[in-house]
Amino acid sequence: MKKILIIEDDETIRTELKNLLEKYGYEIDTPDSFTDLIPFILTSSPHLILLDLGLPLHDGHYICREIRKHSTIPIIVVTSRNTSTDELMSMNLGADDFIAKPYHTQILLARIENVLRRTYQNSSESTIQVGTVSLNLSNSSISVNGKTQELTKNELRILRLLMRNQGNIISREQIMEELWQTDEFVDDNTLTVNINRLRKKLEETGLSHFIRTKRGQGYII
Repeated sequence: MKKILIIEDDETIRTELKNLLEKYGYEIDTPDSFTDLIPFILTSSPHLILLDLGLPLHDGHYICREIRKHSTIPIIVVTSRNTSTDELMSMNLGADDFIAKPYHTQILLARIENVLRRTYQNSSESTIQVGTVSLNLSNSSISVNGKTQELTKNELRILRLLMRNQGNIISREQIMEELWQTDEFVDDNTLTVNINRLRKKLEETGLSHFIRTKRGQGYII
């Protein structure tokens, strides 16, 4: 049974969500208060988080950023703050999906199932190996000849996609789809920033040209 953590300060919405998801076979957890929220989330160890943006003490963007410092738990932002700026910021901070309120319950359920399937369908695969390069999916790190670097969630996803398709050119559009399930509202420079940060980490392990750019086409390992 998959466990979902609902972080929502509106008691009515929280109760409705809890009842709906329990009806569909999910185990539900909710925080008792919004103080010390990050330790609660990490000790709760859910399979997925539904995160509102308009929270007391700290907003959802802060919570998303703090979670991503410690964990790759999938996050779906569910909020009435439905501007393209809020959606873009949520994705850049590591959210897996963004759903605006009010939402259709069946669409919400489908999006939850999609994120869970995408995240856990290959859970038995713990590492990807290309030559001396080992990508550890379970702890989001890369190791090369004894040197290890921790990766952010986006860096892990980029490298996982490229290493699984070694020898094939992967377009920027394919990478954006892998990261954010869309290329709408995503500044093209955002992907460049992610790629450059990843390359810098790879260089620190001795991999100067591991990810190569194919001008006008994409990237290849």
